Amino acid sequence: QLQAYGGGLVQAGGSLRLSCAASERTFSTYAMGWFRRAPGRERDLVAAIKWSGDSTYYADSVKGRFTISRDNAKNTVYLQMNSLKPEDTAVYYCAAGPRGNYADYRTYNYWGQGTQVTVSS
Repeated sequence: QLQAYGGGLVQAGGSLRLSCAASERTFSTYAMGWFRRAPGRERDLVAAIKWSGDSTYYADSVKGRFTISRDNAKNTVYLQMNSLKPEDTAVYYCAAGPRGNYADYRTYNYWGQGTQVTVSS
């Protein structure tokens, strides 16, 4: 019900935009988040956005470089990633949560498949 796409291979300093399309209109009322899992590491919340779109959260490691946004009319959430670094290499997942704090990873219980982002040095 959540379809993430837009990953790929990019050189350090480059940009990518990830998209996550929800199949149901219901997700327009949910908090949405982007997580990532790098090899050998746990899955981390990278960015999140309140259902209304007027509040966002970013992990310290991506602040100033990544921007999360959503278009509820299209049931889609985006992650614009600029100034990419090799340490951003990971599988990125979008997720949705019907209730709770959008900045809390425990809020999320609907998951899309991952999309691979690889940043070469």
